[in-house]
Amino acid sequence: MGTAHAKSILAGKVPGMRLTALSDGDAARLGHSEEVKCFPDSRGLIRSGEVDAVLIATPHFSHTTIGIDGLENGLHVLVEKPISVHKSDCERLIAAHKGRTGQVFGAMFNQRTDPFYQRIRALIRGGELGEIRRVNWIITNWFRTAAYYSSGGWRATWAGEGGGVLLNQAPHNLDLLVWLFGMPVNVRAFCRLGLYHEIEVEDDVTAYLEFKNGATGVFITSTGEAPGTNRLEITAERGRLVYENERLSFTRNEAEMSAFSRTAESGFAMPPTRDVSIPIAGHGEQHIGILKNFAEAIRNGAPLIAPAEEGIHSVELANAMLYSSFTGKTIELPLDGRAYERHLKKLIAAKPNR
Repeated sequence: MGTAHAKSILAGKVPGMRLTALSDGDAARLGHSEEVKCFPDSRGLIRSGEVDAVLIATPHFSHTTIGIDGLENGLHVLVEKPISVHKSDCERLIAAHKGRTGQVFGAMFNQRTDPFYQRIRALIRGGELGEIRRVNWIITNWFRTAAYYSSGGWRATWAGEGGGVLLNQAPHNLDLLVWLFGMPVNVRAFCRLGLYHEIEVEDDVTAYLEFKNGATGVFITSTGEAPGTNRLEITAERGRLVYENERLSFTRNEAEMSAFSRTAESGFAMPPTRDVSIPIAGHGEQHIGILKNFAEAIRNGAPLIAPAEEGIHSVELANAMLYSSFTGKTIELPLDGRAYERHLKKLIAAKPNR
């Protein structure tokens, strides 16, 4: 992703942003340029005086250490997802930004720029759906091959990524889940390790969620199913909203279902419904949109689409799902981050370098 972001900036796709320096531990990847300085490590780049801001697109554990280093050295920071591997590291990273009101600290949650999810959020927040009762999200179109997992030694390991689909692909969906519906209060999950691939981490997850208002949810994700599904279904008092196959459809109840149930005279009556058309085209600016917003936040004080502080929520939810699966218990949120960190360290210690 670092390469993709660099190409976007070099191509002039991000007004107000200029690429002046790169850092990579693999010197062969850096190449040579008169305009862009190259550094073998992040510490040299951060202290070089060549940059006002850094974009961190490195293996997951270093998001925390590089992010803290950048913030403590006065730079604006944009970090790829997940912002850290576990909740405790998220808290350490966020603490490094506390009180630094002049520094912009953002996260690369590009799905927040998608008009489909923006419209769903507006419908929820505007009260059009009424009280949410159930959420079902099947997001299994993250198919990955064996070649993908063998493309880097850090991939699909507890020591390299800190998890599998929940820490690599699904952070986008977990972020959206919280962005749309808020944090659950309870999580019970079943995470299967290496079900479809020869990896030590999870590539198949089914989780049951409970929310503060009594609503429930099911979240299913995998990197082993083809062609896969991306279906978000929301059951609410005023109807059913479904996002699937590039279409957002709303079947609206003419009366709220609970009120109708209490007052209907027939035991088999159903609230009258009507189909509401919600035309939406395209998926927004995605990564470039986040880069543009980051630049605008630095230059003109624009509010961030994805403040990095909000990145802790998707990490905590992923951690809770894994911890629930490992312990065989329902996990109450907020998660005990230190307990999960200790558990993750045991997993890493049990799996020496390949």
